[in-house]
This record gives sequence, structure tokens and C-alpha cells, in this order.
Amino acid sequence: MKKEVAVENLQFGVFIDELDRPWTDTPFMFQGFVLKDTKQLETLRKYCKKVIIDVEKGEDLPATGHARSGLAGVRVLDTIRAKVAYEEKAGIRAEAPVARKAHAKTAVVLKGILGAIQTGKALDAPRVKEAVTSMTDSVVRNPDAMLLLAKMKEKGEHTLDHALGVSVYMITFGRFLQLPRKQLDMLGLLGLLQDVGKVRIPQALFRKKGVLGAGDRKVFESHVEHSVAILKATVGLPLDLAALAALHHERYDGSGYPKGLKGGEIGLIGGIAGLVDSFDAMTRPRSYGKVLSPSDALNLLYGSRDKQFDGPLVEQFIHCIGIFPVGAIVELYSGEVGVVIAQNPVMRLMPRVMVVLDRIRKPVKPPRIVDRAGIKHTLEKDSVPIDTSELFV
Repeated sequence: MKKEVAVENLQFGVFIDELDRPWTDTPFMFQGFVLKDTKQLETLRKYCKKVIIDVEKGEDLPATGHARSGLAGVRVLDTIRAKVAYEEKAGIRAEAPVARKAHAKTAVVLKGILGAIQTGKALDAPRVKEAVTSMTDSVVRNPDAMLLLAKMKEKGEHTLDHALGVSVYMITFGRFLQLPRKQLDMLGLLGLLQDVGKVRIPQALFRKKGVLGAGDRKVFESHVEHSVAILKATVGLPLDLAALAALHHERYDGSGYPKGLKGGEIGLIGGIAGLVDSFDAMTRPRSYGKVLSPSDALNLLYGSRDKQFDGPLVEQFIHCIGIFPVGAIVELYSGEVGVVIAQNPVMRLMPRVMVVLDRIRKPVKPPRIVDRAGIKHTLEKDSVPIDTSELFV
């Protein structure tokens, strides 16, 4: 038995038998398939308005239901179909100069992108993809070097620093989840470009302190629409990048924007984007809120499980970043102060730390590396005189 169904009413498990256009006009390789993941769904939403499902080859839709509720109940981690086991190919000291070069290159490209948008010029998609690929290459070899760089560079232009930080964290989280390399590159591109629409928002809005009024809030939220429009108009970027850029402010409980999507409707990539965007924003200097330590930010995210973000995804992110994330400034039980430079996969509470200040807060020269450091607590970034940009120079 076959049924005509609006794409917006689909749910996972149905068999897509026919489209409302020729199969050759879409990216699908096969004619007929079981709808299993959000990537397939997003592609259907992009190319079709209606499809024909075959209930004898797949699940049927509830007689009185909306597909939205079915998708909302899907756990995004369950949609991962293929995994890749990544091995650390380089130590942090060896990877640091390579990561620094890749990070600097991407910063230059991103600055050019923001300038191009302001002047109405087209984005240079090949340069963007090349820059992100170089960062992904570094993260695949050793994620700690690039993470440390992302935390070092926090005193420049907020939009640029935030985009770079989100991109690095998204690639790193994707690696941790063992997603295929192609998806790591997509995560890197998305993290870098999903907020480009902010360039078209009055910059005075970003300097306002406190809660924005309804009018200002509406203007601010329109940056998502601007980002989508810019990415759609850019030739050479992945076809689904623009649609994915619309997801990073959606929330698990439906309280986000612009569409108020819920649960599994946001998908794995959208869930990662929203989670990482929030974490980076909370731990980065900003005019409208207090800068949180990485540990405090992770505690807030943990408390938002199954409210703002998918619970298992939050838990995996915390495992990935660690209670004491790379780049965090910490005080050891010895009274010394250092910077976390690498995670300990086995003993998550005892990462590798570079000690830079002694017990009386005088510089340790040269800095000393402590494996399996006993950490008393994290410190506020500006509470001690440490210039993390000098590490590994």
C-alpha cells in the first residue's frame, strides 16, 4: 500500500518509494530507500514537498499523528551509521607549530570572508574549504594542539574568534564521536560559517549589556536568516550547509529559533552545532554576560540535558572536552598554577598540565610539564598573569 505524504510529516523508518520530481534531479543514488537519518530528511526537505511512501516496505505513519513528534523522540547519537577509529599520530609539541600555521591561515581567510560580506562580494569557497581541511588534518592527528590554540586566541574580534573556536570544537567533537572524515570537514565549515550573518546586524547590538528588548532580540535572531542566505548564494560550498546553518539556535525542548524544532528534528549536526556554540559563547569574553570557566560552563550544559540539548549528546561532549578542558587555567594541589595542554583518556580528572607559575605566582622558567596532574580547581582566565599565547612558541 502506498501513500502520498508531505515531506514535513515524514518520520524515520518509512520507505520512500517515489518523489514529486525525477530521482535524477536529486542527490539520491538509489530509487527507493528507508528514511534513516537527518541528512536524508534534510535533502528531501530541500528538493521535495511531497513523496510517496510504501507501508509494505517500511513503517506506516500514525493515523492521527504528526511526524514532528516521531522525529522529536529520536536520540541523535542513534543516527550515527558509520564510525572511524582515529589514532593520535603526533604529540602536542610536534603538532603545535603545524596547528598554529593552520589556525593562522584560517583566521586570515575568515577575516577576508567577513570583509567580503560587508562589501557585498562573493565568498571564496575554495579557500575556505582548503583552510578548514588543514585544521581538520591537524585535529585528526592530535586535537589538543588546535584546542589549545582556540583558547589562546580570545582577545581579538569577537565574531572571528568565536567562529574559529566553534569550528575547532566541532571538528574535535566529531572526531571524538568517530564520525567519518567527510563529516568532520562539514562540521568545521559549519562552525566557521554558521554565524556569518552577524556581519549584517548592527554592531552596536553586540555591545549592549543585559537582556535585549523584544525588538532588538528579533533583529539579533535575524542573523540566522542572513547566514542561510549568504551560504545559499555562495557557489562551491556543500549543498546542505545553508540548511544546517539554520539549526544552531534550535533547542531540544522546542524553545529555540527560527523554527522551534524539537529533539531529533534538529539532527546530529545541528545538535552538535548548538551545543558547541553555547559552550564557546559562555567561555569567551562578551559584553552581555559573565565569562564562565570551562568547568562552570560544562556544569550548566549538564543541567540543561533534555531541556535545551539532547542529554546523551551533552554527556558525550563533556567526556570529549573533559572536566578540565584543554586551555583551562588550573591550580594544582601543590599550589602551583598551570594550563591544561592535553587530556588523559584514561584518567579524565588528571590531565597533562604545563606549570607556568609557582606557589607565590612567580613565573616558572622554563615551564614544567606534569602528567596526571592533581588539580585543585580551575581559575578565572584573568585572575593570574598568564599569557597562554607564549606557550610552545
